[in-house]
Amino acid sequence: MFKDIVGHEGPKAILQAAMRNDRIAHAYLFHGEDRIGKRLTAVRFGQALNCDASALDADACGSCQSCRQIEAATHPDFVLIEPDQELANPQIKIEQIRHLEQHIIYRPLIGRFKIVLIDEADRMTIGAANALLKTLEEPPGHSLFVLITGRPYALPATIQSRCQRLRFVPPAQTQVEAALIVRRNMPPADARLLAIACQARVGHALHSDIKNLRAIQDEFHTLLSPPSLRSVTQILAAAEALAKSDRAVDALEWIAQYLRDLLLLSVGADRTLMMHVERIEELQALSRSVRPDTLVDLLTEVEQIHRASTRNINLQLALETLLLRLRDAVHFPAPAAMTQ
Repeated sequence: MFKDIVGHEGPKAILQAAMRNDRIAHAYLFHGEDRIGKRLTAVRFGQALNCDASALDADACGSCQSCRQIEAATHPDFVLIEPDQELANPQIKIEQIRHLEQHIIYRPLIGRFKIVLIDEADRMTIGAANALLKTLEEPPGHSLFVLITGRPYALPATIQSRCQRLRFVPPAQTQVEAALIVRRNMPPADARLLAIACQARVGHALHSDIKNLRAIQDEFHTLLSPPSLRSVTQILAAAEALAKSDRAVDALEWIAQYLRDLLLLSVGADRTLMMHVERIEELQALSRSVRPDTLVDLLTEVEQIHRASTRNINLQLALETLLLRLRDAVHFPAPAAMTQ
């Protein structure tokens, strides 16, 4: 079952070694980017610990009743706590932790461990975090906690210090491509585009609509093409439309990838890392007309806008400024008709 996880060889090896040597920590903190396999690894870990097929070597069979119940979050010794996504501001409330405390004090009904998986643990309220801390300070010997977060810095230091931290990083692009080809029967070109567009976040890539992604790619290619960038009117209209449709943040990601492609070409880097490889001739011509340090400055500006997007900033104005700066930075090659 661990073999189903794309990448994350280091965390998997640590967890399996802990099982083989019977040195399992009472609490783990899985942290890393969103949708890269942290939750799946936690589920597989829980399945391996409580699997009915005890002859397996630090892994789960995936087919016994215990494995199936943990997969479905219906196992009597497995508790999944997560924020209520129906709320405007999803949170894990103190009532959820108190319910957990009542559950965890009893010995396992059928498994080896009482396993608690807390997804998006950084969304615990202060009251919930304080309640959990009391349990982590004196956990029952039969309990195991796995906290999952993309923002470990948002968790109290007191909770972090009581967990064994495992850092997850995105799998290699080639691993994500291979998974998409096998699991979604996807052509290599589509798998490559998804892997790059999703920044190797395999959970995101496995559930993305490739047709919709291609349509969005064409839309932003039109926006960032020389004819559009030459027109201040089109730039202002596009920025306004993106902001009004709440797509400004998505636009920042596509602009960043466009700038990265230009930068890769301008410094002679590996072209297989490019997203817009099918438009390489156009991008190559543009890359010769802009300085690499200018592209780095623009990428830095994109990152700054992205970070500020959660605060009260004018995203329409930020997009307008960014696109106008890109327009000024690129010395567009003259159209063919003008060079004759």
